[in-house]
Amino acid sequence: MTGWVLRRLGQMVLVLLGVVTLAFLMAYAVPGDPARLIAGPNADAATVASIRHQLGLDAPLWSQYTAFLGRLARGDLGTSYALHGAPVAEQLAQALPTSALIAVGGIVWQLVLGVPAGIVAAYRPKSAADRIATLGALVGLSAPPFWVGLLLLYYLAYRFSIFPLNGLGDPLWWYLALPTFTLGLAGAAWYARMTRAQMLEVLRSPYIQMARAKGLRERTILTRHALRNALTPLITMIGMDFGYFLGGVLIIESVFGLPGVGKLTYDAIDQLDVPIVTGAVLLAAFFVVVMNFLVDLTYAVVDPRVRNRR
Repeated sequence: MTGWVLRRLGQMVLVLLGVVTLAFLMAYAVPGDPARLIAGPNADAATVASIRHQLGLDAPLWSQYTAFLGRLARGDLGTSYALHGAPVAEQLAQALPTSALIAVGGIVWQLVLGVPAGIVAAYRPKSAADRIATLGALVGLSAPPFWVGLLLLYYLAYRFSIFPLNGLGDPLWWYLALPTFTLGLAGAAWYARMTRAQMLEVLRSPYIQMARAKGLRERTILTRHALRNALTPLITMIGMDFGYFLGGVLIIESVFGLPGVGKLTYDAIDQLDVPIVTGAVLLAAFFVVVMNFLVDLTYAVVDPRVRNRR
């Protein structure tokens, strides 16, 4: 087990180093002059050149790259161009709790809506419940999140004033109800289809037939035997979704005016604030890689065959 963990940690480091390199090269290739952005449109050439030198933008590419890695090793993501030199790490740290709340809420909605629908559809295949669940999953997959969010805002927040229009307030869960539901709706469709497929496969397996032959109750067969094995693949989906959501959900946060990582990144792109964008990309990559590792670790603990693979 120790050797497997060390191998996976080594792979994580290589992946993160690759992401860091790509993020740096993308930031370097972005058109526009950050020094001009900081100096302002009316600054003279000498002022712009001085700012460029202070930022190290006039150094060779390899020198900028090594300096970038050195700052990352110290936990320094640089300073914002558009926010008057504010540290990028502090900006991301302030926005991360909002994205984390949205992520948790979205995952909960995905499980609450998707898993029961998939179970019902699988337990009664080709029934009316199965057709309704399949149609609902198709609608959920087809509806763009920004469109669903705008509809919910218009009818439930603007027309009938049931929910707040945007931002955060008290009680917090009331302000997050619509954003998290919008985020979880599309994911719930995937969860329903995955749960249905896995449940159908498990319910047709020999050990389920043996349990029925022994006279076990259907509820016991469904909850203790079938459901436990059918939901195991959902661990991967939950882990990857959570890692992705923690990196910021740009559309949801923009539509509902929530100060999360996604909204921060959107504003930074609009203002050509390369350090913020680069920091957000690295943060998202970090969470995705770490959650992927935790999912694999969970599988390795549960199933010895996973950790024995080379």
